[in-house]
Amino acid sequence: MRLPRSKVELGKPLPWNVRDEDGKLLLSKGHVVQTEHQLDQVLERGAFVDAEEVRESARAAESSAVAQPVRPFGLLQAWDKTGADLQALLADVAGPDFPARVEQFALHLIRLLDTHPDIALYRCVRQENAQHYWYGYTHSVHAAVLCVLMARQLQWPAERMLCLAKAALTMNLSIMELQGQMAGQDVPVKDKQREKIGLHPAAAADLLRQAGVKDEEWLGAIEQHHERSDGSGYPKGQKTISEMAVALRVADVFMAKISPRALRAALSPQQAVRQLYAEDAGGPLSTSVVKQFGLYPPGDFVKLASGELAVVVQRTASAKAPIVAAITDAAGHPVQKTVRLDSGDKEHAIVGVVDDKSMLKRLAPERLYGFVPAPKD
Repeated sequence: MRLPRSKVELGKPLPWNVRDEDGKLLLSKGHVVQTEHQLDQVLERGAFVDAEEVRESARAAESSAVAQPVRPFGLLQAWDKTGADLQALLADVAGPDFPARVEQFALHLIRLLDTHPDIALYRCVRQENAQHYWYGYTHSVHAAVLCVLMARQLQWPAERMLCLAKAALTMNLSIMELQGQMAGQDVPVKDKQREKIGLHPAAAADLLRQAGVKDEEWLGAIEQHHERSDGSGYPKGQKTISEMAVALRVADVFMAKISPRALRAALSPQQAVRQLYAEDAGGPLSTSVVKQFGLYPPGDFVKLASGELAVVVQRTASAKAPIVAAITDAAGHPVQKTVRLDSGDKEHAIVGVVDDKSMLKRLAPERLYGFVPAPKD
């Protein structure tokens, strides 16, 4: 039988062999298709699966489901879904009630954030295993998280905070797939790509107007979010910019800097904050980022005075002294049991960040946070 696209789950092992029309093996059972591009290549060659293999796989899955108790849906799983959920939402921009659906998605993110804010920040900081294809969508989600935190720190009204979150989710509406392509390419931005980037604030706002968005503060923030007060921004070189547009740009740029791409590694949160502070001259927006992230945000990989390597898991009243989870002993050897420590204690004080993040690729966040139930919408 011909392989339906919907049956292939990116990032998960194939439950059956995939062959071409002549029966030649294309992908063996257990192979992991990582990207949409790889899937496109396979399907273009003509992809088929043996009907009996499919039935056997379905029977095995059904038997396993019966044998295993159903586990409640967790918060970490909910965050994992946000990129794909946003993609589905923005792909249906012409559908009914689009503005209301964006608002519901923003409220859903806020509920996830409020369930456990430190996990939300952990997801923003730890992106070693992120797939480039999803970059545009996960970036928008992360920017929306920072927008909510900044707005609360600045004591904006709830309605204005929600407007800023909606702007973050839709600011790149016209270039979402292009962002994924650019994140995964190992060459500098091409001229045609640069042209689309330059036009995207106006293009996104136009699409939103066509979809029924009438909130001019939402639309204006998107149109101006790459403008700068000295006139060096784009697309119009405006010098008079709304406060919401400036906040949106801060979140957009900050999150882009701490996100890895094929062509460059991510900046550390500390480097990104220093650059933000220099640009903002220590103004309220950069201060709000520091207040919410702390000097060592959840997800940061740090070295302790004791010699142990640890991951920051919880902010405290002190920006310099978060709660950390040690994942090595004093000699740098991995440990099986994760121990939480207060870096405010002198012996466990943070003495620096760890540049080599390779150890974190195999670190499941559940080891640090356990199981946290997802909120019910």
